[in-house]
Amino acid sequence: MEFFTADLCDANAEEAQIALPIFKNYGGALKCKGPIKTIKLNEHNADLVSMLQEDGQNHIAVVDVNGDYCAVVGENLMKFAVKNNWAGIVVNGYVRDIHVTKTLPLALFALGTCPYKSPNKAASKRGVEVVFGGIAFREGEYLYGDEDGIVVFKQEQK
Repeated sequence: MEFFTADLCDANAEEAQIALPIFKNYGGALKCKGPIKTIKLNEHNADLVSMLQEDGQNHIAVVDVNGDYCAVVGENLMKFAVKNNWAGIVVNGYVRDIHVTKTLPLALFALGTCPYKSPNKAASKRGVEVVFGGIAFREGEYLYGDEDGIVVFKQEQK
């Protein structure tokens, strides 16, 4: 995967949405890029499980859980994402099982780790704009993530 977010920003600064430096990668891949698919959760991750069991077609799953302190992605969801062709996951929240997620060939950006999985059973919304980390994430726009950060563009960067 030949891209660097710094180079993309240098070449297209006026078009780039640059996320605040609050995310850390807990996956085994150092980079990810692809069109965005969004989901807004209220802690409970059942709808995210369903989403990651669909063919991801090299999309990035962007998950907004309002930064709530509970894990919404762990070993099992990462394995679904790898098996079903997702290009990466970005979580405005927390993850767990990082002893395994760091070994899987997928980027997993999140705020941090938490061993607790929420019992909350509230509904989620898919395909909606989610705003966190200082930027808006919209379905169909392109996300690029690497060790320098996360950048979003309206169109794929060549």
